[in-house]
Amino acid sequence: MSPRPNSLEARDIAAHLHPYTNQRKAEAEGALMIDRGEGIYVFDTNGKRYIEGMAGLWSVAVGFNEPRLVDAAAKQMAKLPYYHTFTQKGHEPATLLAEKLLELAPVKMSKVHFTNSGSEANDTAMKMIWYRSNALGQPEKKKIIARIKGYHGVTIASASLTGLPNNHRSFDLPLPMVKHTLCPHYKAFANEGESEAEFVARLAKELEDLILAEGPETVAAFIGEPVMGAGGVIIPPEGYWAAIQAVLKKYDILLIADEVICGFGRTGNMFGSTTYGMEPDILVCSKQLTSSYMPMSAILVNDRVYQPLADESQKIGTFGHGFTAAGHPVAAAVALENLKIIEEKDLVGNVRALAPKFAARLAKLGQHELAFDARSVGLIGCLELKPQEGAVGARGAKLVGLLQEEGLISRAIGDTLALCPPLVITEGQIDELFDAFERALAKM
Repeated sequence: MSPRPNSLEARDIAAHLHPYTNQRKAEAEGALMIDRGEGIYVFDTNGKRYIEGMAGLWSVAVGFNEPRLVDAAAKQMAKLPYYHTFTQKGHEPATLLAEKLLELAPVKMSKVHFTNSGSEANDTAMKMIWYRSNALGQPEKKKIIARIKGYHGVTIASASLTGLPNNHRSFDLPLPMVKHTLCPHYKAFANEGESEAEFVARLAKELEDLILAEGPETVAAFIGEPVMGAGGVIIPPEGYWAAIQAVLKKYDILLIADEVICGFGRTGNMFGSTTYGMEPDILVCSKQLTSSYMPMSAILVNDRVYQPLADESQKIGTFGHGFTAAGHPVAAAVALENLKIIEEKDLVGNVRALAPKFAARLAKLGQHELAFDARSVGLIGCLELKPQEGAVGARGAKLVGLLQEEGLISRAIGDTLALCPPLVITEGQIDELFDAFERALAKM
């Protein structure tokens, strides 16, 4: 249905180029305009209530109307609304947040560098790695290995790391120094008769073969999400990260953990790295850092990464990188309060307590005749549908529309319907979410 003339929907689509959107489709149909939020719910401009089953964009941990975050922003706005962190300047909120992140880190880290989004953070991580290689006298050691179906952002560098075709097509990406290895989706990509252990061994060997083909002296880092989010909620098989890390250590290759989605409780630990035994040299976080009330991201680096950066900055006279809003005092104040709420309300414990029910309700959906797979860890999961012959993604697109009709916002990643509700969700609300999902699935 076309938006009514002069309606907010019509005015929006007349003025606004939407991200991740078919622009012609949007011109014809308009956008769903969200007016306000309350806990796990959002309301459109007509007053209809939706369960926000994606926590916005995998990101609102504490719900959509947490007054403590509003107060933290207002107080900081009144005191110091903005200051930068360039040229040996700083302020208390950024300092306190850096200290807090080092305290929470899953492994010992040395320093925190602030940016404004996950894309900027991964872009910065790539630049740091190149800078470090030059500092170490290894100018050829610049390649970074990512994974097919991995998601790491949309800047030129971070979109190159992303392993999804639609982030490359017509953008002339990826950059040539980024290579991609296999995706750890066992059910989709295992060979016939191949066990999980055999699948993991094959993926580790493929990675090693790629490193050897490129030349270990040219490969600087490997980047991966503990659980792959925007590629379709792909949960690694048992032993995967141990096998991958063994290969990386053999060839002196850094590990970057992209915790943009998994960080701050999503998998049932503060970080997904803990859930899967990852020991990153660089950790990137965003989204649930502020519950996305303010744009902010952070890169945590260990001493193995930091010391060469510091040496090179002394040689050159500066670490010539940074963003105007990096470590923004209002965003940092909101992040500090958000982390306090996560700890005080034991939202990580809430994830662990509710994960079995979440998994059981999802598994029930997985018994539907159209289901290919249902999988979850903590409070992130998905239902993957069997694709319609000759129309991959058609079933996913149809179901996400039916879910919206039933008052549940999900995200269709091809034929995969993702779920990632706010961490404040209750047991009763999980039933409400899956009841809506079942009603929509029954209409397929």
